[in-house]
Amino acid sequence: MTDIALRWDGLGADLVLDGNDLALDHGLQTPAVISLFSDRRARAEDALPGGGTDRRGWPGDAWPDVGGDQIGSRLWLLGREKEIAETLRRAREYGQESIAWTHEDGIAARTEVAVSVPRRGWLRLALAIHRRDGRTENHQFDTLWEAH
Repeated sequence: MTDIALRWDGLGADLVLDGNDLALDHGLQTPAVISLFSDRRARAEDALPGGGTDRRGWPGDAWPDVGGDQIGSRLWLLGREKEIAETLRRAREYGQESIAWTHEDGIAARTEVAVSVPRRGWLRLALAIHRRDGRTENHQFDTLWEAH
């Protein structure tokens, strides 16, 4: 799997340049950035931040190649939540949900998602993707809490 490389800077993703060309990502960092930081459509039972009505999500999810496939995560739902254990539990759940495709597509044997608050106002997501070939990819992303 090769993608155009994306780098997460805590506020958003940016393309990575290799000289005058776009850099390529031969691992899972770019798919992880897209999976974690694209907005997945909220479920009917999800409470929307600020009492809003926009359930967000990628329009292409309405016609997935594989039934039920969705892109992104529901981390955006936590943008106004307090930094408490229950919120971190949900952040871990949403992170795990967003990378579940790696199991379904036969890329990962298992994945681990750890979440923490490295400093006030920031959320850290640490992923360990244990590939079926025995390799493990570790990725860590810090994101501004209010930016979800």
